[in-house]
Amino acid sequence: MEWLIQLPVLFFSIVFHEFAHGAVAFRKGDDTAYLSGRLTLNPLPHIDIVGTILLPAMCIMSGLPSIGWAKPVPVNPLRMPRPRHDMALVALGGPASNIALAATALAAFKIAAFGFMGPDLTVTLMKAFYFAIIINLALALFNLLPVFPLDGSHIALGFMSDKWLQIYEKHIPYGMYIIIGLMLSGALNYIIFRPILAFARFLI
Repeated sequence: MEWLIQLPVLFFSIVFHEFAHGAVAFRKGDDTAYLSGRLTLNPLPHIDIVGTILLPAMCIMSGLPSIGWAKPVPVNPLRMPRPRHDMALVALGGPASNIALAATALAAFKIAAFGFMGPDLTVTLMKAFYFAIIINLALALFNLLPVFPLDGSHIALGFMSDKWLQIYEKHIPYGMYIIIGLMLSGALNYIIFRPILAFARFLI
């Protein structure tokens, strides 16, 4: 029944991730997300059938930490002063927000461990904060993979030299197939989940 705690944590984390993209874009001069009603923490406009519903369900059924994504926030790079560089910063905003949430959850976990609120509530809160650490670190690392259309690819596109950019862009049409292959092969378990579980246990 731990999924009853995991799912709300996951939903908030991926919504906050997309909100962060929109917030950075807004700071850079692009109000597309705001005008589209996506610069909000309301989860409904951000729901993606595959990333917000199906993938988390698959993670829960397979016993892996819940991971997923929300509907991408619309961004118009042409409304920013330095489109290529600014888009990289917009992309970085999502994983950075998850790392910030993981750090906040770690601090909350340490505080809850003092047991000020009784044993039952303390255990529930510590589980919720533990899942928040795992989920947000997993979201950050997953999205930082340099495979299109993940955030890591947009960060790479923003900072690569033209010489390497031409080579790197050749993988773009196959990006989703690469991601699906990583999921189905179990490679994500070794690239993301196992290192993060070990790291989170070390932190707490």
